[in-house]
Parts: sequence; structure tokens; C-alpha cells
Amino acid sequence: MDVALTRDMTTPATHTSTLTTLVVGAGKTGRRIADRLRGAEVPHRLASRSASVPFDWDDRESWAPALDGAQAVYLSFAPDLAVPGASETVGALARQAVDSGARRLVLLSGRGEAEAQEAEKAVQDAGAEWTIVRASWFDQNFSEGHLLDPLLTGTLALPVGEVGEPFIDADDIAEVAVAALTEAGHAGELYEATGPRLLSFAEAVAAIAAVSGRELRFESVDLAAYRVELEREQVPAEVVELLGYLFSEVLDGRNESLGDGVQRALGRPPRDFAEFARAAAASGAWA
Repeated sequence: MDVALTRDMTTPATHTSTLTTLVVGAGKTGRRIADRLRGAEVPHRLASRSASVPFDWDDRESWAPALDGAQAVYLSFAPDLAVPGASETVGALARQAVDSGARRLVLLSGRGEAEAQEAEKAVQDAGAEWTIVRASWFDQNFSEGHLLDPLLTGTLALPVGEVGEPFIDADDIAEVAVAALTEAGHAGELYEATGPRLLSFAEAVAAIAAVSGRELRFESVDLAAYRVELEREQVPAEVVELLGYLFSEVLDGRNESLGDGVQRALGRPPRDFAEFARAAAASGAWA
């Protein structure tokens, strides 16, 4: 899908922070977006199952109360836009948001996933201003996500070889999303948001080892063996299927390229993985 017209970075951004913003999803990006909106004193709500007004993707009765009064909406679908039915669900929420008065939609999407692009189309067709943030794998998967526990044991074993991934900092994604939610100039933009360089998983683990002072190693394993290990750990079947899809298809080399989304949205380059690793190590993420 072609990237939309480049934002004119010479034109000062027009803030529209009077818009009440609903942040759907309390995960890595949602929490960071909410923190930034709070710091900027932008009216907002964080929608999740544990929120004061609960929101659940699987309970459509919960959608209307969460959307009430929201004029800008950030959409982050869990667990992933690749799961069956995700695009239909995201499209339904986007349309309901517009019917409820939302004027601006920002979708977190994923690179290299045909299913994610279906969700993008659904948001684009919902009838409001839209911005798509199509992101690569997050740096924080190593410090906050499903890769952390294996790293704490000293070995990260995954069914992936030397393929390069332009890992991106979740803080960069949050800043792009906040800009799209609160400023003019981002409507109709598709931001291919990646980090500034390609790294293999082995190189990423080596970078973490260098700054954490720990002996860490990466091991490339067979996909079938990986699935067996996940099942042995009683990982839900749908999660096993999702991880199998991501490692066998999305990480097949199709995403071995850099995007300019952070630069176009924020007027600065994305943060490097090494910067993330130093900060995470200093915080004790891998202690």
C-alpha cells in the first residue's frame, strides 16, 4: 500500500487538544499514549477491561459507554490484527465510534500482515479522519513482553534465523500516535514506523547482553519444536497459532526494510535499539 502524501514539516502543527481522546488498549503503546496525553493535559480515557468504564473487544455491549463523548480514538487490537475476525471487529468499532461522534481515528497496525491491511481498510472506510501507524516489532518485547522471561533464564530460543527486523521503540510509536490524535496534518497518512536499522534477533540479544552485563545467548530452533515447547508450557492454542504465523510468515524477510514514518510524523529520526537497551538495562529490566 502506497504511503500517503508526506506531511509538510515546515508548517507548524495545529494542536486540537480540546478533543476528548479514547485510548483503546492498555498495552505497551496505550499506557505510553495515556501518559503523554495526561502530561499535555489533553482530556482522555484509557479503555480496558479494568478501566472505570470497562471496555472489552469481545463484549460489544461495553463499546458504547466507552465511546461516549470521544472525538478522537486510538485503536490497538489485542492480541494481534492477524487473528481471525480482527478486521471485522476493528471495523465495527471504528464505525460505531464515528456514529458516536468521533472525528479522528488512529490505528496501530503491523507490517507484512495481509489481515492487518484489511483492518486498515476498515478504519479508512469508517467515515472519519484516519491515520495508520504500521509498526515493526517493538524493542519492548525484549523488556516487557513475551521475550523477557526466556531472556531472564539466559537463553532466548525462537524459530527465526538471520532475518533482519527494524525493531522500533514503543515510545516512538506513542509519540507518533499522540501527534496524530492531537495535531492537524496527519489525516490520511500511513506511517511505516520502524527503527533506524535492521537487526537479527541474535544481534538484538547480543546488544542486550553488552549493556546488561549478563551472559545471554540466542538460539534458532525448529518451528515444530517451538510449538511443542509452547504447548508443554500450556500456552493457549490460539496464541500458539498466532506465534507460529508470525515467526513463519511475517518474519520471512518481507519486512527487511526501513520505513520513514517516525521522521515524517515527528520531524526526527527514530531511536536506535542501543539507546533502548541502555535505558532498559539501567532500569533493571534484565537484572
